[in-house]
Amino acid sequence: MTQITLKGDPLHLSGEPPRAGDTAPDFTLLNGTTQVTLADLPHKPRLFSVVPALETKTCSLQTRAFNDKLAAYGDSVAAYTISLDPPELQAHFCSTNGIENMQTLSDEPARSFGDSWGLVIEETGRLARSVFVLDADGTVTYAQVVPELTEEPNYAPALAALDALL
Repeated sequence: MTQITLKGDPLHLSGEPPRAGDTAPDFTLLNGTTQVTLADLPHKPRLFSVVPALETKTCSLQTRAFNDKLAAYGDSVAAYTISLDPPELQAHFCSTNGIENMQTLSDEPARSFGDSWGLVIEETGRLARSVFVLDADGTVTYAQVVPELTEEPNYAPALAALDALL
């Protein structure tokens, strides 16, 4: 069972997140006002950066760091920040922070992604900080559920997993 903490206190996930080698579970998310599923996303290498709440310090750092690092990839990959934030807040965050290399997808209000990926934190109802890389066929090639919710993910292995798919 995947274990995470918040400032050292144990938290519990709603299920078991996918691991490298697993087929990515389907979901329905909001891209603005449009519902999208895994099948709707481009069939090329994809990075999912999952954050509890975009406007918190660590989530903002994570989103901006991936946005900056993904600039070098151009259109060869598709990258998404997934949170429970409403689409309007996501759009405002992106416009005020210059996020151009990632799209935001909202799991609000259904939590379809969080439930199918086992990432809902039972104590808070938020999504666990995590990063997933999928190949063009939808197989997870890299998975990290960050053990301490207040810490950033390890960026280098996620980017190496993208590089391996190009």
